[in-house]
Amino acid sequence: MEILPFSDDLAGVFHDINVQWIETMFAVEPTDREVLENPRSRILDPGGDILFVRAGDLGVVGTCALQKTGPGQFELTKMGVLENARGRKAGEFLLHGMIRRAADLGATRLYLLTNARCAPAIHLYEKAGFRHDAGIMAEFGSRYARCDVAMLYQGPLLASPPPPA
Repeated sequence: MEILPFSDDLAGVFHDINVQWIETMFAVEPTDREVLENPRSRILDPGGDILFVRAGDLGVVGTCALQKTGPGQFELTKMGVLENARGRKAGEFLLHGMIRRAADLGATRLYLLTNARCAPAIHLYEKAGFRHDAGIMAEFGSRYARCDVAMLYQGPLLASPPPPA
């Protein structure tokens, strides 16, 4: 497997992979559409990133974004793997790549928002070092109607926040 950076020719893949998984379980919300249809202005230009995972002869099978939401703060969002590639650990490979990328971008706080119906993904997040967090839910949970789970990364890769001034 290989991690690929965002390029404009992959913008449609970012959109399509995410719409596929969202529509399977939920409705695509206006917030989803805004990000998926405008990845450069909504993710990249403000200081975030989008990565992809390529799995051999299957091609690009997954994607994920880091959306900058404040100084040193990123939301891990729009993570999806094509149904025909599930079970091959592409999501796990991509998730670890995204955590490393968040560290490279200077993240001191990395969080995600999801839904309890996404149990396999939640298990993957927990295994990678994310923990359920009521504070993240209170601060960001209203962003999506489907959000009922919020998690904060507690792993070792992120930078320490600067001391209070």
